[in-house]
Amino acid sequence: MKKIIATVGPSLLHTTPLNEVHNDRNIYRINGAHGGVDDIEKYIQEIRSQVSNAAILMDLPGNKVRTSNFEYGYIDIKENKEFDIAFNQTNYKDFYKHLNVGDEIWANDSIFRFNVININKEESKITFLSHSTGRLLNNKGMHVRGIHQDIPFLFEKDLELIKLANKHKLDYVGLSFVRNADDILEAKELINESKIISKVETLSAVENLNDILEIVDYILIDRGDLSTEIGLEKVPSYQKYIIEKALFYNKKVFLATQFLKTMEFNMLPTIAETIDLYNTLKSGIYGIQMSEETAVGKYPKECLETISTMMNEIKLERNGDHL
Repeated sequence: MKKIIATVGPSLLHTTPLNEVHNDRNIYRINGAHGGVDDIEKYIQEIRSQVSNAAILMDLPGNKVRTSNFEYGYIDIKENKEFDIAFNQTNYKDFYKHLNVGDEIWANDSIFRFNVININKEESKITFLSHSTGRLLNNKGMHVRGIHQDIPFLFEKDLELIKLANKHKLDYVGLSFVRNADDILEAKELINESKIISKVETLSAVENLNDILEIVDYILIDRGDLSTEIGLEKVPSYQKYIIEKALFYNKKVFLATQFLKTMEFNMLPTIAETIDLYNTLKSGIYGIQMSEETAVGKYPKECLETISTMMNEIKLERNGDHL
């Protein structure tokens, strides 16, 4: 049976309780990037209070550098204008050590683009030139291509969340920003019973895919973060390559990012989304992940019903009963 990873949040779990959508194919994902450790433990407890035998995935935030500590929760940026971010306004205080003047930053899933103008150690701040206009919120990614190899694999919050996964004997732990097999082995030393889902979202992970597939049973292709590494235009060919390689190794593959993006605000998917969903589910993958669609979207129940209906349609087609 194919699986659906459904991210819980203000929408699914709180506004829409799990008993309205629960199915044995569902895995309920907690995004460890959002909220403190105590808040995340409350999510675990709330999931189990609603569905006692629920399969739960703890998705570690990983070593993604994120904005934090903005006084009002955000800063406004303008195209061709400079702005500052203090060293303590990211979740990795040594971020500045990996930067050079001229480096290009892609932020908020590549919506914003900046260049490093200055690194002021005396005033503990980085000055950027923005090529975008908008509002940069707390907890948004700050991606610089080519520096990931030098950043620790597990940040402090990852270590705390692994302890939480062990305490509550969660079904799955998702490893974010894996670069090579050594990263997975490092995490395996700390994880007790949870199955590991190794996310493929860095160029290094793609380059080391054979070694990674030797030691895990599950991978998840996060197309959003991968796109910031390789460029949007390369995502389709990379996705095809990763799936084919994983299936050759007889591994289970999940796919994530924007399958039903319009259903965050609309009750029905577009025709293009429907066709892509059909083709994706027929590509040999084990399951797909809903992120914003269920965590904060207006129609989490309809999203899950859309996927289940499509899975059933494909099953009927396979049996020759769909027409």
